[in-house]
Amino acid sequence: MEATAKGRDRVDDYISQGVRGFWLPVATSVQIKTGKPLARKIAGENLVLWRDGADKVRCVEDFCPHRGAKLSLGHVQDGNLACGYHGVTVDGEGTVVRVPAMPDCALEGRKALTYYECAEAGGAVFIYLPSADRPEAPEFVPPVEFTNGEWEVFPCMTYWDCSYRFSLDNAADPMHASYLHADSFTLAYGSKQDTMKLDRKDKGFQIERVNQKGVNFDWTEVVMDEGTLFFRLDIPYPDGAGPGGPFRIIGFATPVDEHTHYSFFWRCREVQGLAAESWRFLYRAFLEDRHWHVLEQDRRMLESIPEDARRREMLYQHDIGVSRLRQMLVRRAKEHFKALDAQETAGAQSA
Repeated sequence: MEATAKGRDRVDDYISQGVRGFWLPVATSVQIKTGKPLARKIAGENLVLWRDGADKVRCVEDFCPHRGAKLSLGHVQDGNLACGYHGVTVDGEGTVVRVPAMPDCALEGRKALTYYECAEAGGAVFIYLPSADRPEAPEFVPPVEFTNGEWEVFPCMTYWDCSYRFSLDNAADPMHASYLHADSFTLAYGSKQDTMKLDRKDKGFQIERVNQKGVNFDWTEVVMDEGTLFFRLDIPYPDGAGPGGPFRIIGFATPVDEHTHYSFFWRCREVQGLAAESWRFLYRAFLEDRHWHVLEQDRRMLESIPEDARRREMLYQHDIGVSRLRQMLVRRAKEHFKALDAQETAGAQSA
């Protein structure tokens, strides 16, 4: 009984810190400027990002292999990252390439730091956070809205003082919109009573209201595959909100640690050409403030939830999407620990 409880605890602790084996957005592209490193804490790990000589984003541990100073306090030099303390320089794969204070130093050429694969899409930078069962980065496949040329997208990043798990739960709960966002531009409409239906898909699931369509935030698609975890939802827009049909949101939740996270949202409309220019103007001039108002309502509510709330929750039918998402995270966590335990057993046998 005790071993089972410990097993549950380590799975829950792992999920709270941040499930690995996914590509995660960590910054908007404009935040990583040429010549200037950017510090980020992701899933409890201190990282540093910068652009190399080819404008490619690089990411390694934020730790100088010499004495442990933060590399993010240094500077970019010839596409590599030089520590501000003694100038020790590493490349984008964590190898020491120069020790300027001592020519021909034995540190040069040594692989000293963990590095992380990086990619850019939709105006944001993603890194791959390896897990024991998925140590190598799979191909980065961003949401189709970022790449097919049919959608105009705006990336939005914000920091919330609560677990990333709360953001994911919130997205898998369409019913909250009729209550929490009842004073918003579009989410004030629709019934405050309904039943939820869950449809499993090859990559995740869709949770939707049974008796209401095209009125409010009526459904969420949760996408979880080999390398990505995000959600997609549509909000119907009146004609006065410009061209492009429903307002689509793509969302990711990136853990900083077990207590805080970055919420990334992409605001999307299916428009091109002149219609896209019209939508961009309308969004920036009139709609963006309203969307931040809705996000602020979510933030305040989620930050009010105690971290141990799951121990006392009393879920009901509307929470079938929340329950399904949590089951998926537990399954991925167990796959990680199964691989980790196998590696430890193999290491002990070979010792």
